[in-house]
Amino acid sequence: MAQHVSEGRIREMIEAVAAFTATPGRGTTRLTYSAQHRAALDYLAGRMQEAGLSTRIDSVGNLVGRLEGADPSLAPVLVGSHIDSVPNGGAFDGPAGVVAAIETAFCMQQLGVTPRRPLEVIAMIEEEGGRFGGGLLGSRILTGQLGPEALAPMCDSEGVSLGEAMAGFGLALQETGAAAIPEGGIHAFLELHIEQGPVLEQTGDAVGIVTSIVALSQLEVRITGAAGHAGTTPMAGRRDALVAAAGVIAELPGLCAAIDPRAVVTVGQIDVHPGGANVIPEAAIFSVDVRADRVGTVDAIKSALRTRLASLEAIGYAVGTEELLAVPETPMSEEIRGALIAAAEDCGFAWRPMPSGAGHDAMVLSKIAPVGLIFVPSRDGVSHTPEEWTDYDQLARGVEVVFRATRALTA
Repeated sequence: MAQHVSEGRIREMIEAVAAFTATPGRGTTRLTYSAQHRAALDYLAGRMQEAGLSTRIDSVGNLVGRLEGADPSLAPVLVGSHIDSVPNGGAFDGPAGVVAAIETAFCMQQLGVTPRRPLEVIAMIEEEGGRFGGGLLGSRILTGQLGPEALAPMCDSEGVSLGEAMAGFGLALQETGAAAIPEGGIHAFLELHIEQGPVLEQTGDAVGIVTSIVALSQLEVRITGAAGHAGTTPMAGRRDALVAAAGVIAELPGLCAAIDPRAVVTVGQIDVHPGGANVIPEAAIFSVDVRADRVGTVDAIKSALRTRLASLEAIGYAVGTEELLAVPETPMSEEIRGALIAAAEDCGFAWRPMPSGAGHDAMVLSKIAPVGLIFVPSRDGVSHTPEEWTDYDQLARGVEVVFRATRALTA
């Protein structure tokens, strides 16, 4: 099998993007609208242009490159992923998919291929929600699910609003609607991503071709009690918000397992106010991330959580919940899966069908177009840490499959 992609160029691009981090030596921290984000976009735009693409940054900050097709009137095939990271994350989560898309354009350029359908390459913003919460921001704006009114209240942990951050990036909050793509505006979307789990490494398969993406919900829970002096308030009379929150959090795994043992629930953030070592916590705010094969299971877990929270109200606590993100399960396009399978088999690569337990931009873009998702192995299943790693020969195999499938989809 002749491999068209350049493993060396893939490595060069991954390493270059990884260097745009706010935490050198402590993983990748590249938050949306940061200086590191700007530097990464400038670099990637240069590589896109080198691959023969025209480039633009849309009204929300997504970087888009375009290879014109023989018939420019046709809707393009869109390939890419996100460019932001979690704090102190890894080099491959997101950029692997962006690099795969750019390398696909390089291969078409080198082979002298003019696709019938235009090819567009995209590096999206704020998939992780590392700065403004909720996640999948770039793709939700692209699909018209979020407009200026919904975006205006969003702030980061420093109190900087999304609008202020956009203005500092040369963008305007009120113009975000211009980024929306109408249904039918793209022919298909294809995303390569690291697996972020151990399955492919354990089975020895080169790629995973995703069948569906799980349903998920992200909640913010606020429990309010009463502040007091840590030394003079008797234990029996306290309404300690952190103690109440800890009780709820400790029960969540069992609550989840009782509904569906395959479902997962995670509390990854907690904030305590007023935050003094000698002050009883008045308020505790924490995140709850729920994922399952079906949205009905997610809803059942949320309902059980709310029932448990209601029991706190009966003993004097105030409780509030806000749903930041809710996405149903998303089946992948059979046509695109077929193109990926054909490409993998043409290369002689072992592949396996698999579900995705992580949310991805592909599931949001499924609102407006058929989508496909392909995984490459993650060493030890590790992700969202500096130790995140995919061998470059493994990544190159995945990119080769993406190139061949994209060539077929644009033909």
